[in-house]
Amino acid sequence: MSCDFNDLKRIARDVRVDIIKMTYKAGSGHPGGSLSLVEIMVYLYWCWLRHRPEDPGWEERDRLVLSKGHAAPVLYSVLARQGYFPYEDLWSLRKVGSHLQGHPSRVDTPGVEASTGSLGQGFSVALGMALGLRLDRRKSRVYVILGDGEIDEGQVWEAAMAASHYKVDNLTAVLDFNKLQIDGEIFEVMDSSPVDRKFQAFGWETVTIDGHSFEEIEKALMWAKGVKGKPQIIIAHTVKGKGVSFMENRVEWHGKAPNRDEYVKALRELGVEIPDESN
Repeated sequence: MSCDFNDLKRIARDVRVDIIKMTYKAGSGHPGGSLSLVEIMVYLYWCWLRHRPEDPGWEERDRLVLSKGHAAPVLYSVLARQGYFPYEDLWSLRKVGSHLQGHPSRVDTPGVEASTGSLGQGFSVALGMALGLRLDRRKSRVYVILGDGEIDEGQVWEAAMAASHYKVDNLTAVLDFNKLQIDGEIFEVMDSSPVDRKFQAFGWETVTIDGHSFEEIEKALMWAKGVKGKPQIIIAHTVKGKGVSFMENRVEWHGKAPNRDEYVKALRELGVEIPDESN
């Protein structure tokens, strides 16, 4: 398990390349919100989570629930690179018969803890997992990734209230706070600010970080693990489309695949030679 930040930066670049290639080859998908999550997901899977790719059902593992299930490409990339399934499977994203569909499926894909996509439901599932682990007296923790548009859903706040009421301190949420959702800026569609004070009012401990800084991600996860008697949320300020200049902070890249010219441009920005598409 490598936690050298320079190594992680190289891995993050490679994951971004995977996201661009997957969505291009599929002709559909959600690159923007996948790219904004890269550093968070890379740090979790390479440096933090207790997990065994060779034994996905290991009972003592930590659980990661991607509640914003449309960001499946980033999850699939890290799972493949960790060895949960063959790397070549990534190019079957959204294809008929593939186990890598547009939203994660627990029954089809090794390493996926919950089938998500209906926004808000993954948060409730994660809460149930955390409660179950506590009942079983296990030391495992549950991490749930939320989107900032997703927290418009009422179910999120029901789960937040229940987690606080039951003092579920083995549950950590990470909010991908990239400020854009499918219909535009979150502050125009449904202003949820101030997010930190809202979660605090629901009984959560909060911290705000730069979601693209491995150092800040590390410190926040260490902080969360030390909190007792309360659930925690890491509010991670991120950039939608991070790493590809023409996708950054552009709402249209929420759910659009790059065309050939955009694909070539994105890969060149990421320092990758254009692959031969004939095979």
